[in-house]
Amino acid sequence: MAKNDFSKGSVLGNIISLALPMTLAQLINVLYNVIDRIYIGKLGTEATLALTGLGVCLPAITIVIAFANLIGMGGAPLFSIERGAGHDNEAEAILGNSFAMLLVLSALLTVFGFIFKIPLLRLLGASDDTLPYANSYLTIYISGNLFVMISLGLNSFINAQGFGKTGMMTVIIGAVMNIILDPIFIFILDMGVKGAAAATVISQFASAVWTFSFLTGKRAILKIKLEKMRCTLKRVRRITVLGTAGFTMAITNSIVQMAYNMGLQNHGGDVYIGAMTIINSIREVIYMPIAGFSNGAQPVIGFNYGAGKNDRVKTGIKWMSGILTSYTLFAWLIVSLFPRFFIGIFSSDPEIMRVGVTSMHIYFFGFFMMALQSSGQSTFTALGKSKQAIFFSIFRKVVIVTPLIFILPNWFGVNGVFLSEPISNFIGGAACFITMIIMVYKRL
Repeated sequence: MAKNDFSKGSVLGNIISLALPMTLAQLINVLYNVIDRIYIGKLGTEATLALTGLGVCLPAITIVIAFANLIGMGGAPLFSIERGAGHDNEAEAILGNSFAMLLVLSALLTVFGFIFKIPLLRLLGASDDTLPYANSYLTIYISGNLFVMISLGLNSFINAQGFGKTGMMTVIIGAVMNIILDPIFIFILDMGVKGAAAATVISQFASAVWTFSFLTGKRAILKIKLEKMRCTLKRVRRITVLGTAGFTMAITNSIVQMAYNMGLQNHGGDVYIGAMTIINSIREVIYMPIAGFSNGAQPVIGFNYGAGKNDRVKTGIKWMSGILTSYTLFAWLIVSLFPRFFIGIFSSDPEIMRVGVTSMHIYFFGFFMMALQSSGQSTFTALGKSKQAIFFSIFRKVVIVTPLIFILPNWFGVNGVFLSEPISNFIGGAACFITMIIMVYKRL
């Protein structure tokens, strides 16, 4: 297929044509939650408790994202590989099966979310003071998780067809709506935390409508078709097995966030969870270009792998690794020099500022190692090597960082909780990248 054929032209040019709009889309995507946190941080006397309550919800929100990744990051690379091999009928069947799986999973998440939300929030570190805020936000968010699943899960298939700008619009539409609706719902209608959740759900609904309309419309190369939604065990297994990498990356994020909340509640209290909520928000913004560029590289690498163009695959890996490493070094420098500026965007609480500055310096130390982790896992995923991608996600977050969260405070107090992150980045990032070079790059 001549249109959006990634086996032709400059490899870097193909990556950038997808990565730029996808990176912008990823940056805008964080506004869904980050804008919420900025506004909630301005609620006056209840701001710190409300912000902490929202922070308690983050692992639960990440679980929803994990299931969207299970399908989107599982189906889209297979979709790209089949397109590259010229198997358009199979690629379209993968798209249809993925959509059906998103519908089923969203329904199950809604049911389980309402049944277990209170015990879950307690487990995530909610105190008696923060539980009402956390429960209010999560109740509304769970009600609209279908829209989150569709917009996140299906957007990968728009990007995989080479329509990076259209994929970016999916995110822009929702983000702009969220920016407009947040102050209206939170302040004018005096809904507080509930208003932030409602604005997010309505915005995701708009994104979901846009995504579905494109993939059933005339512009898409391959479309969602009712007859292709009939799931087969073989396709569901292929999507799930490969998507387990993206799912594991997200679900282990949830586990780490949960561990952080528990460790900080035990050794510091609500103010440290509030500071961690801000640090997580800053990290989301900084990490999004990494996710955007690596996601932009995956369809190009996967397409050329399917087409047997190994030299172009290697070129794509080199560009992805070099650009991500340069960016993360720059990002580390900026957050190290201006921590008060970033914290001040979210809160003016002197105690949050005092705790947050020290914690940020510790947490972001050696942040450039995340580039190696992302490059290695993205390469494994693009080439359909799900086992390796899954292993290194579990290795860094579950085997290294989670135990350290509970071990290091014995020697370093509450700062030990934050110290677990850079240690895991150095060990996990180096292990993942070196393994990718040996197992993949040298054998291409």
